[in-house]
Amino acid sequence: MHHIQTALLRLLEHQDLGVLSLRQIAKLLGVDDKPQIIKHHLFQLEKAGLIQINFEKNVIKTTKRGFCPESANNLLYSIPIVGAANCGPANLFANERIEGYLKVSGKLLPRNKQYLYVLIASGSSMNLAEVRGGLTIESGDFVVIDSSYKKPKNGDIVVAVIDRMATIKRYREDKNYNRVILEAESTENYLPIFLHLEDDFIISGKVIDVIKKPK
Repeated sequence: MHHIQTALLRLLEHQDLGVLSLRQIAKLLGVDDKPQIIKHHLFQLEKAGLIQINFEKNVIKTTKRGFCPESANNLLYSIPIVGAANCGPANLFANERIEGYLKVSGKLLPRNKQYLYVLIASGSSMNLAEVRGGLTIESGDFVVIDSSYKKPKNGDIVVAVIDRMATIKRYREDKNYNRVILEAESTENYLPIFLHLEDDFIISGKVIDVIKKPK
């Protein structure tokens, strides 16, 4: 993200920019003679789904997470993409940095959209796991996760963060041996991951849908 866009988002955390002129905003950012640059970056933030702009009504404000109205009759939702997760060994770095927004029709999403985020699948270890309507998780697909699910049930497909690495697997709890098993479901041979129930790992949410990458 451009440094001016980052500065604009920080300003919006504590200041109403809608009541200011572009030149006044530029002055706040130390680029007094470049109001059109400010306008450009505001539009770039709007395009990314991060803010809403209505100059006629003096509105410049951050967009609520997961919501991006495109028109009165056709609501799109902007779901944050927070990186990639491996469908194999847990060897991809996990973080909460938003890398972009996936715009999806509300009709393709569950009713509760507030806690959704997207990961891009990497690898083939879940290419036989059916999520919804027979859809499986293949490398490059957009995997939709509900982050409000912190206590998964046996059989749920989850995002597990182990040593700050994210992986998508089928969750199994084996209380007989005081362990959690993260299983692959693949056309290839992937060994399961075994964790102690008291190990330091995080369940970052439950996989609820897959948006297939374009062919």
